[in-house]
Amino acid sequence: MTEQMRTSTRDLGELREQVTAWLRGRVGGDATVSELARPTDNGMSSETLFFTAAWGGRRTRCVARLAPAGEAVPVFPSYDLRSQFEIMRLAREKAGIPAPRTLWFEPDPGPLGSPFFVMERADGLVPPDVLPYTFGGWLCEASPEEQRRLQEASVGVVAALHGTAFSAAELALAGPAGLRAHVDAQYAYYEWAHGRRPIPLLERAFAWLEAHWPEQPGPDVLCWGDARIGNLMFRDFVPVAVLDWEMAAVAPRELDLSWMIFLHRFFQDLTVAMGLPGMPGFMRPADVCRAYRELTGYEPRDLAFYEMYAALRHGIIMARVWQRRIHFGEQPDPDDPDDLVLHRATIEQLLAAG
Repeated sequence: MTEQMRTSTRDLGELREQVTAWLRGRVGGDATVSELARPTDNGMSSETLFFTAAWGGRRTRCVARLAPAGEAVPVFPSYDLRSQFEIMRLAREKAGIPAPRTLWFEPDPGPLGSPFFVMERADGLVPPDVLPYTFGGWLCEASPEEQRRLQEASVGVVAALHGTAFSAAELALAGPAGLRAHVDAQYAYYEWAHGRRPIPLLERAFAWLEAHWPEQPGPDVLCWGDARIGNLMFRDFVPVAVLDWEMAAVAPRELDLSWMIFLHRFFQDLTVAMGLPGMPGFMRPADVCRAYRELTGYEPRDLAFYEMYAALRHGIIMARVWQRRIHFGEQPDPDDPDDLVLHRATIEQLLAAG
């Protein structure tokens, strides 16, 4: 987790020329592009570019999200950037949460080699993935009161999204609704990502889900899908930008809550394994659920099921990321495919607990 994971094989100089030509076609021939760069801390799926666009006396700091090139061994089988673009717009306009302001969507792969969209860039601090924020830094070193403020505000983002009424057409942007559809889609994703080399641990986790299926899954809402603090930008420990909407789904509320809880556990377990204390009092399930209940009146349920599901979903993704690192010569290929799952021990513990 100490090295940046490669998300692209495209040359930045060439991309700058391409972005400039595209922008001039959009806003006029006087447009320029400067300060084009890639982020270094977070993000392992879509390719992200930062740049400053100037035209007609206007200057805007931008972020572009590109579907990854095929040779980059994509994390996901498809990238519906139009849906991401529209869901971000709806989240901002209807739910009132600080999703980035959307600027342009380009479906044509011609200009940059793949479809992309552009949004305004926000300023703030993001809890890093590399090294994880639990290892040190501004959040780990914050006071308990500041950490609690960030935690409560992060849960508030999820609560605001879940509490917003969207039309059927708007919800359809996030795909088929329901827990069954979501789990079936995850299994299809697993087969796409790992069908050539099955991972027995993840298949055992799928079987565990079927044996422990909730009797009455909660009502379906629009879920962010990748609800974690590493996808939030903060100022004064309050969210100012809600990022990464590619995993948005219509599913029970617990999908987001369990993901937020588990992703902290993932980083905390890594930190403890390295002999560091991390942040053991942060994002505890009882605290997250209490905050959510106070904001919405809804009591989260079946959390053991959703914790396993979060661990499984993360296992599929991380094993795919590890395969990409193997492809690029950044990681050796393990003899045991279960070792592709970085949090193997956690899933084994959840399975053993029944």
